[in-house]
Amino acid sequence: MSQSEQYERARSDSDSDWHSRSLEDVYADLKTSRDGLDPEEARTRLEREGPNEIEASEGTSPLRILLEQYTSALIWVLIVAAVVMAGVGHLIDAGVIAGIVVFITLFGFLQDYRAEQSIQALKEMSTTYALVSRGGEKREVDATKLVPGDVIFVESGDIVPADARIVEESNLSVDEAALTGESVGVSKEVGDVARETSLAERENMLYKDTVVERGSGTAVVVETGPESEIGQIATALEEAEDRDTPFQAEMDRLGKLIAVGVVGIVSIIAITELVVGDTAPLQVFLTAVGIAVSAVPEGLPAVVTLSLALGARRMAEKNALVRRLPIVEALGSVDVICTDKTGTLTEEEMTVQRIVANRETYEVTGTGYGTDGEFLRDGDPVGEDRVAEVLRCGMLCNNVDVGTRERDEADGGDATADAGTEERTYLGDPTEIALFVAAQKAGFDHDELDEAYPRTGEVDFTSARKRMTTVHETPDGDTVAYTKGAPETVLERCTRELVDGEIVELTDERRRELEAQTDSFGEDALRVMGFAYRPEVPDSQTENPDETLEEELVFLGLQGMLDPPRPEVPDALAGCLDAGIDVVMITGDNAVTARAVGKEVGLRSTRVITGPELEEMSDEELADIVEDVDIFARTSPEHKTRILQTLQTKGHTVAMTGDGVNDAPAVKNADVGVAMGIRGTDVTEQASDIVLLDDNFATIRDAVRGGRRIFDNVRKFVNYLLSGNGGEVTMIFTGTLAGLGLVITPIQVLWINVVTDGIPALTMGVDPAADDIMEREPRPPDEGVITERIVTSIVGIALFMTLCLLPLFTLNFYGELIPGYDVTGAMLGWSPDYDVGRELAQTMVFTGFVVFEIVRIQAIRFRYGLGIGSNRWLVLAVGVAMALQLLVLYTPTGQLLFDVEPLALVHWAQIAVAAAVFALLMAMFVKVQDRYFERY
Repeated sequence: MSQSEQYERARSDSDSDWHSRSLEDVYADLKTSRDGLDPEEARTRLEREGPNEIEASEGTSPLRILLEQYTSALIWVLIVAAVVMAGVGHLIDAGVIAGIVVFITLFGFLQDYRAEQSIQALKEMSTTYALVSRGGEKREVDATKLVPGDVIFVESGDIVPADARIVEESNLSVDEAALTGESVGVSKEVGDVARETSLAERENMLYKDTVVERGSGTAVVVETGPESEIGQIATALEEAEDRDTPFQAEMDRLGKLIAVGVVGIVSIIAITELVVGDTAPLQVFLTAVGIAVSAVPEGLPAVVTLSLALGARRMAEKNALVRRLPIVEALGSVDVICTDKTGTLTEEEMTVQRIVANRETYEVTGTGYGTDGEFLRDGDPVGEDRVAEVLRCGMLCNNVDVGTRERDEADGGDATADAGTEERTYLGDPTEIALFVAAQKAGFDHDELDEAYPRTGEVDFTSARKRMTTVHETPDGDTVAYTKGAPETVLERCTRELVDGEIVELTDERRRELEAQTDSFGEDALRVMGFAYRPEVPDSQTENPDETLEEELVFLGLQGMLDPPRPEVPDALAGCLDAGIDVVMITGDNAVTARAVGKEVGLRSTRVITGPELEEMSDEELADIVEDVDIFARTSPEHKTRILQTLQTKGHTVAMTGDGVNDAPAVKNADVGVAMGIRGTDVTEQASDIVLLDDNFATIRDAVRGGRRIFDNVRKFVNYLLSGNGGEVTMIFTGTLAGLGLVITPIQVLWINVVTDGIPALTMGVDPAADDIMEREPRPPDEGVITERIVTSIVGIALFMTLCLLPLFTLNFYGELIPGYDVTGAMLGWSPDYDVGRELAQTMVFTGFVVFEIVRIQAIRFRYGLGIGSNRWLVLAVGVAMALQLLVLYTPTGQLLFDVEPLALVHWAQIAVAAAVFALLMAMFVKVQDRYFERY
């Protein structure tokens, strides 16, 4: 059997647990060696395995995206209405409707065209070349030509070209944030780890498209292209189903209901007219057109789209960038938020919080990289001299650089003041930055300290040594060595301790106390570092020190640090819980740290399930406990997606945050996918619905509040528009059955629907939020825009409008008002010779509908606790609508286009009385609704 055949059989029989096998087994399974593959064998495998790249799907063509905009039933109702209006010669009406259709579809096309770029972004992340051993010789090859069995070499700054098992390493540390979401670099080492070890803890593996931070290493490639960890994420991302938001589904259902309703009502009236009545077929057709136009809310799609766009703009001003407009509303129904820890709940800036020095423990105030802070002992401030020596050690034994970066608007703050300016920033390992900043809080200046204690030598930190030592010349001309590292490795090399300026013996009892102190810090999720120094450095170790220098050290103390929660997060999280929204932390960090952060930010419970525990659970077991767990630690990309889908199966509407490539499948599968804008990858941003420009959990809370506000406003203007349309249909239907003919013309209906109804409806989109908007439970996923209360509201308003307007038509059509007609008419300026006919009666109904808007608007807004003056734009819109109506009534052009008569004072008096009756009926009706329905 040839080597290629043996390799193929071994690959088919093996699984992907490369981290848990011995190196000998890895070499054997891959049919390779430390010298790598023969060039010919590499070519054979390349043909079999395919290139080391992630193939992007062809995606959806622009034409298909455009055609999909016409799948909405409401769009087709509008198209049919436009065709019908054109067919009967009403070209202006037809043109207006057609313009609305074009606007809606083009807007949707532009939004959707950019939505499916995730796989392409993954492909663009691929590296271009790799250093590989082929036939025992090092050579540079195109990274896409790597195959399993190749031996690769990486060093600081390289992007790892494929998944690989480490063979050799020297001080190797890798930034795996793009894959695991955790910002702290991972130290790598040769060896085996348990099979159940989570992705974030596999110290013997390198993964494609992660970045080498420090050191160098040699590794054997185990997976390439689609089979790599990042390739599997790409596959999961491609297979993720596109999900309509509840609002999109509701709008589609509403469009179908309207379409069915139009056909049904028109059919009933047409049959009634032709069979029962004695109406000419042309008149029947015109009546049917009038009803069809009155039933279709032409302004609704435009108002919905523009309202969502306005909501998206408001959210962008609060650092939430919306990529898909319907998601703006979907936020309002979210009842579970699955969030990352690092950078979202926390500052993503390690901060020293406790110091042990002089056999006492001190608290350190201040968070992040700010240099303002105090040192406290039992709550009382103490002098910096109590902690000076341990902080001096932390700053000198440190490789942080202080640099500058250009500040722009994306960084937040005052864009006009800060854009284009520079600010100081720290460059280096987050742990070392924390030590550096803590020393600055005590007044140490880096430049001055470097000048006073120039470095003459260094023993590097390695993952095996777990410590670092630097050698310095003192101001007195002596030489001193400073050491920092894992507490246990520092303590075992110490024989003495510095206490109140005196060097004393480090007893076994004192060692046990320090070990207990370290364990205590660890239980509080603090990352602990130990510090020591050697006051007498041999001349031979001054310039070229080695490990023998790290003996007989003097212990200085401990520093415990943590990535602290953002100060605004506890209140934001409490606000979500008050609003009935559960918050679940899903992190790649360890359980202890996750639990500590969860407790500090105020999660409902602190039960923690780890990735390995999750893998042992069946789907049924996970479904039983998923609603009771607030923290999932040491998770992998598959875990996140599984948790998300389990919550969705349980009926929850879930928002999922993410930043790394590993988060992209879960973000895309979520009902609302939220990407981090500062530290997020392009892949995750492309897969998301919303991008947080400040990576802040409080912004999610604000976005949910904005989503609820938008949904309330959408519900209000849907009620407003449909109740108006319902009144028009009821009026025409009743007038037809009563033998009155067409009580309002199609073009008059169109004017009301698009202009005098549409303008106020649009300004409802900026209505302020109700005071209790974040005190309600989330909207159930199956509850649409139209509830039973709104149905009764639409029906009630339609009946009351008909009840109040039909008499206006009848009395003016027949010209018989009240006894003493001539006298009363003369007193009010109405000539007794005036020809009261159909045109005047239609004008009364036409204007009555417009006047009734004011009453309808406030009746609908009343239950949200909003007064008429709470939205100045709405007041202006009502004024504009009335002004436009007056132009129609009292200008020759308006009278000609809309077939109206100018109204006299008596007509306005009649309309005012009808409006007052309508307002009274509506007030009584709202009180009745409050007894039988929920408020919202």
